[in-house]
Amino acid sequence: MGKIIAIANQKGGVGKTTTSINVAAALSILEKRVLLIDCDSQANATSGLGHKKDFSGHDLYSCLIDGNSPKDVIIESGIDKLDVLPSSIDLVGAEIELVNVSRREFQLKQILDEVKEDYDYIIIDCLPSLGLITINALCAADSVIIPVQCEIYSLEGLGKLKDTIKLVQENLNPNLTIEGIVLSMYDKRLRMANMVIDELRSMIKDKVFETIIHRNSKIGEAPSVGLPVIHYDSSSKGSANFLNLAYEILVLNNDDELKEKLPF
Repeated sequence: MGKIIAIANQKGGVGKTTTSINVAAALSILEKRVLLIDCDSQANATSGLGHKKDFSGHDLYSCLIDGNSPKDVIIESGIDKLDVLPSSIDLVGAEIELVNVSRREFQLKQILDEVKEDYDYIIIDCLPSLGLITINALCAADSVIIPVQCEIYSLEGLGKLKDTIKLVQENLNPNLTIEGIVLSMYDKRLRMANMVIDELRSMIKDKVFETIIHRNSKIGEAPSVGLPVIHYDSSSKGSANFLNLAYEILVLNNDDELKEKLPF
């Protein structure tokens, strides 16, 4: 049965979609069956894997609101072992349309219950907000990965997200855990970036991934050709970073042999 991991942070521009796409792709490279759920109406996770057409009527919205089965909506990404449940601009209206639905916070969970058995990991790319769609993701998820940009304002937003996760744990999904915090967009030349890393690791020692995602031009270029960075330039530092992160996730879940050092 697939483990469901939400990639969440209400702050925009911290690398949620980049993390979602590349962690999903790296897990598939490591021989895991992966489903990527695009929960953002901008559909960047969908287009970032090369699917740029309008999926209206055949997307996450159609599952949430129209009752479509996810098995009829999920598409092949073009990458072995990686599938996508796409999004479209229609998802904008879902927040309002779900308000009066019974058990509105659990609609995504019900959808994913239909396909959990088909995958080893399900990765949810969340909206940069703490609205009803993100709450649905947190109610469906087993754990959360929080991307945090290596800048001081990211630390300020982290507290609000942790409060939301605590509320979800107390009221809706008591089994939800924090898988880990991943530091992104790291530039070792910037003193502030190193200060943020030191502060975060001193505050939350056991929840910060060892892998840090460095600023890398290949990570930024890859979505323009509809590929994860590992398929765009497998020799790049960005590829190594995300393979290491995926490996850490496997180790945390006892899903691979433990080794003293990261392999890439």
